[in-house]
Amino acid sequence: MTNRPLLLAVPNVSEGRDTSVVREVGAAFAPAKLLHTHSDADHGRSVYTLAARQGEFAGALVAGARAALERIDLRGHTGLHPHVGALDVLPVVYLDDERRGAACAEALTAAALIADELGAPVFLYGELATDPGRRERAALRAGGIERLTARVASGELRPDYGPSRVEPRAGAILVAARPPLVAFNLDLDSDDLDLARRIAAEIRESGGGLAGVRAIGLPLAARGRAQVSMNLEDPRRTPLADVVAAVRARAPVVEAEIVGLAPRSALVGFPRDVAIRGFDPARQVIEDALRSIE
Repeated sequence: MTNRPLLLAVPNVSEGRDTSVVREVGAAFAPAKLLHTHSDADHGRSVYTLAARQGEFAGALVAGARAALERIDLRGHTGLHPHVGALDVLPVVYLDDERRGAACAEALTAAALIADELGAPVFLYGELATDPGRRERAALRAGGIERLTARVASGELRPDYGPSRVEPRAGAILVAARPPLVAFNLDLDSDDLDLARRIAAEIRESGGGLAGVRAIGLPLAARGRAQVSMNLEDPRRTPLADVVAAVRARAPVVEAEIVGLAPRSALVGFPRDVAIRGFDPARQVIEDALRSIE
């Protein structure tokens, strides 16, 4: 039993306010172990970090997907984070190259079962993308669920699994297998949204900035701040300290936030004078969180 590869999964759902829904969806991913839950009302999003061994994950992900589709109705959604589904993205994470095949197998099995059992359209992205134009999540999310619905209805896009229609209540699900990335936010000492967007445009890789950084600027009404919200696709190449330095060179930073878990290497050299909101190393450093399981 224990020689089966240990994997992570990081499902993101489009609900950040209703704590009962967030809790019930998280519990539905059993028997996968729920390591961490991060919810954000401004983003309208919750991110779960799960751990399980190969052979256990696909069924657990289908069960969690069922709960999300039953409890979350996108027609009443409020939140700033780009999304196209109630269960928006479902990446299975491999911690090293030896586990890549196992992660791909679990992700593909989950995608097929979700489409078959729940009737949801599923698109593969990243390493599993069946078309070069689908590698980036942003290519599928552009224009939101309304645009994706129209593209599918016109025949421009066809899901990899499931029906060729997108229901407004549940939307579509984006599935991938990938190595660890870090979802990382920096709150500015300002409510200037244009400033946050300008910084995001300058530091993201597509704008000639930092390698592997995807960034957007968002307003945080609940905190009266603007935020630079990022994904670090390869934290080995671009650690968090480099990102903080790049943003601070352009504007004062109030505090940081790590969404979910991060590898220990990503935190090397992190500036001591920048607080990470609610950060618990025992639960949010991948190596420490998995110690009791491995």
